[in-house]
Amino acid sequence: MADDSEVKLSKGQTFVRRLCSSLVLYGVLMAGLFAPNEKVKLAAFGGIMVLLGAVALMEYFEMARKRELAPFSTLGTAAGVGLIGLVFWALAVRGDAALAREVEIAFLICLIPALGICQLCALENERGMAAVASTLFGIFYVAVLLNVLQKIRYFPELDGAWWLLYFIVVSKMSDTGAYCTGSLIGKHKMIPRVSPGKTWEGFVGGIVFSLASSWAFLHFAGGHFGGFTLAQALTLGALLGVGSVAGDLVESLMKREAGLKDSGGFFPGVGGMLDLLDSLLFNAPLMYLFLKYGLSQ
Repeated sequence: MADDSEVKLSKGQTFVRRLCSSLVLYGVLMAGLFAPNEKVKLAAFGGIMVLLGAVALMEYFEMARKRELAPFSTLGTAAGVGLIGLVFWALAVRGDAALAREVEIAFLICLIPALGICQLCALENERGMAAVASTLFGIFYVAVLLNVLQKIRYFPELDGAWWLLYFIVVSKMSDTGAYCTGSLIGKHKMIPRVSPGKTWEGFVGGIVFSLASSWAFLHFAGGHFGGFTLAQALTLGALLGVGSVAGDLVESLMKREAGLKDSGGFFPGVGGMLDLLDSLLFNAPLMYLFLKYGLSQ
């Protein structure tokens, strides 16, 4: 009977559970960004990055196994978590963005022959190309893109904590706006074969929420965003809103191919870690490139 009650939760109950689960996770993240004690800040941010990476990688490799791609799950998870940890060490402990890039490149270069050796040793696995490709994709999709979030956090000569907070809030407000608007007035389906619940009304609502939150950051906390103009805030807000929807659809397609409703069950009301991260992973390169090339400094 308990299982039936879980299945029959109303949209309101689902939203409350999703909100509570997200608050726990983001509470730790906020400690990692703004805790007054430097050791607490480092431990919270490094810990949450490793946790996100480990759980998301396990969920991804489980989906890959269900698609019979035969990934090297143990090696892929260990390599991804190790890569996240190394980049955190270079950025947060050593304070060297150049070192972080060199470590990441060297790690990925060595990973390719390591996967080849694994395939040579896995004599029973006849799907070598699929195994190597799916393992590499998982590491890039989760670990490398999570490292982009770390690079935003420790972006040289910028208030990276505020920029990362901006990025997360604006991206996730698209999810919130799409969910709320779609639940209230959504009628026209976007891509039913990929995500039956997504509507065009929700898509527009998500972009509006992203635009509003981007403007709010500039208006109320503009001192932390030097060189950020109103035109840039509105443009970036719209782009992150669209990217969030695209990232959610991409992950929905992977889940559908694997025959799953959620990527996992880590967070009550949310589903899996990848369900929580999909929009952030998809948008991370856009945000980083904006800081590097688009921001007037």
